[in-house]
Amino acid sequence: MEETRMVTVTVDGESYSYPRGTPYRAVAADFQARFPCDILLVNRDGKLCELHKVLDRDCSLKMVTAQDKPGIQTYERSAVFLLLKAFYDVVGPERVERISVEYSLSSALFLLTRGSFTLDQALLDQVEARMRELSAAALPIEKRSISTDDAIDLFRQAGMVHKADLLSFRINSRVNIYSLDGFVNYFYGYMVPDTSYVRCFGLELFENGFVLRLPTQGDPNQLGEFRPSKKVFWELYESSLRARALDVSSVAELNTAVSQGNTTPLILAYEAMMEKKIGDIAAEIAGRKEVRFVMIAGPSSSGKTTFSHRLSTQLRAHGLRPHAIATDNYFKNREDTPRDENGNYDFEGLDAMDVEQFNTDMSRLLRGETVELPTYNFKKGAREYTGNFLKLEEGDVLVIEGIHCLNDRFTHSLPKESKYRVYISCLTTLNIDDHNRIPTTDARLLRRIERDARTRGYSAQATIQMWPSVRRGEENNIFPFQDSADVIFNSALIYETALLKPYVQPLLFGVPRDSEEYIEAKRLLKFLNYFLPIPADNVPTTSLMREFIGGGIYHA
Repeated sequence: MEETRMVTVTVDGESYSYPRGTPYRAVAADFQARFPCDILLVNRDGKLCELHKVLDRDCSLKMVTAQDKPGIQTYERSAVFLLLKAFYDVVGPERVERISVEYSLSSALFLLTRGSFTLDQALLDQVEARMRELSAAALPIEKRSISTDDAIDLFRQAGMVHKADLLSFRINSRVNIYSLDGFVNYFYGYMVPDTSYVRCFGLELFENGFVLRLPTQGDPNQLGEFRPSKKVFWELYESSLRARALDVSSVAELNTAVSQGNTTPLILAYEAMMEKKIGDIAAEIAGRKEVRFVMIAGPSSSGKTTFSHRLSTQLRAHGLRPHAIATDNYFKNREDTPRDENGNYDFEGLDAMDVEQFNTDMSRLLRGETVELPTYNFKKGAREYTGNFLKLEEGDVLVIEGIHCLNDRFTHSLPKESKYRVYISCLTTLNIDDHNRIPTTDARLLRRIERDARTRGYSAQATIQMWPSVRRGEENNIFPFQDSADVIFNSALIYETALLKPYVQPLLFGVPRDSEEYIEAKRLLKFLNYFLPIPADNVPTTSLMREFIGGGIYHA
C-alpha cells in the first residue's frame, strides 16, 4: 500500500503537515477560529486559490476573508450567481429575457430586468426567500473547464448572447464555467465553494430596477448601509443610455466596433457628447449672473484638470472670463499641518487647509477688492507671495479645483448663490457582460497607473500600493459631499479601457511576483485581456484621456 505523502504548509510563520490532496477548505477550517468572518479563498505563495482546490506541494498560505479586497469581490460575485439562480427558479427561465447587473450603488448592486413578469417587491421577496433556501442547502458551486466553442454554443442556446459574444473574442481555446444546481454561468474571477458562504444579502425595489444589498469590506457580517446618491444614480443611468445609443454597452460590443474598424466614429461621437455636456454646464453658469465661484471636486484620476480647462473654454464662449485658482496654494505651512494616527502629515483632511485665509481672500475678491494670491512652495512647505494680484471685474468667474470644493466648511463665508458646484467622477457604465460589472475604481486606477508612470516615474507597484490610502481619503473628504453639487459630470469614456490597455499592460507586467501588489496587478491584467486595443491616433488633443496618456494641449 502506497504511503500517503505529506506536504508542509506554513501559516503565519508556523509549519503544519497535511496529506497531499487535502482541499484548501479543510485547511482553512483549521484556522477559521482566528478570523471574525468566513475564509473565502487562500493566497498560496502569492497566487489566489479557490477552496475546492487541493494541496499538491509545500507552500505558504494566507487566509483571505471578505475583509480583504479579493475576498469581498469573491463574495459579491458569488451572491450575484446565487441571485440569478434564484430568480430563474422563481420566475422560470422561459419568462426571463434579461437580467443585467448595471453598477454599484451604496453597498449594493443595481440590476435591471426584462421579461414577461412584473417586477415588484412581492416578487423580490420570493426571490430572496429562494436565495435563503439555496444558501441553507449548502449546494456546491462547481467549476469546470470546457472548450471556448462549446461555451459559446452553450450560452447562445441559453439566451445569454452577451456572454457568447464576449467569448467569441477569446484567444484561449478553453474557458472556466461555473454551475449551481444545473444553472450554468461564466464569471470573471473566483467563487466560494458552496452556497452556504453567501448569507448576508437583501433585495429591494429601486427606481426602474432593484438592488442586491451586500455587506462591506469593513464589516462583512452585516448589510452595508443603503443611502444611494440619487444624483449619481441618474448620471449613471443617463450615461448607460448614451452608451446604448452608440451600441456599445458591453465589452463585446466595444470589441465588435474595434474589429470592424469603427473606433474613430465612436471616439468622436462620445467626445462630442462630452463636449455638449460641458457646454450645457457653462450655459447654466452663464445664466446665473450671481455666480462668481465655480467649485470643482472629484476623486483621484477623474480628469478634473482637463475638465476645468474645457469648461473655461466654454465659459469664454458664453462671454465670461474664467480665472483658475488651485486650492493647493492654500495648504497650511508644513509645521502647521496636522498628522494622522501614524504620525505622518495628513494632507487630505480639511484641517490641512488654511480655510480662513481662503475665505478672507475670496470674500475680498467678491467685494471687488484687489487681492494678492499665494503660491504654495511644496519643496519648502510654505506659502509664498510673488505678486500674483487679482481683481474681479464684471464677467469674471473663478474656476476653483480641489478635493474640498463641495464642503461648505471650506467656503463658509461665501454666499450660496455665488457658488456653482461641480462633482466630477469617472462613472463607467461599460460592463464585461450582463453579469460581470466593471468597478468604477478600476477605471480610475488604470488611469492613475499610466499617469503616475508618465509624469512622476512611479511604478505600477507603487501606484497600486498607495491606492487604498487614496481611496480612504476620498471616502472621508469627497464622497460625503457629492449630493451637494449643482451638477454631476461623468468623465468616463466608453472606449478608454481599450485605449489604456497598450499603455498599462506592460507596466502591470513589471510588478514583481513576490510583492503584495502582484495579485491586484494580475487581476487587472486578466481584466484587460477582454479588450481589443485601440490606438491613440484619433483621440482629440482636447480629450480628457490626454491628461493620462499625454499628447494633450492642456497643461495637466
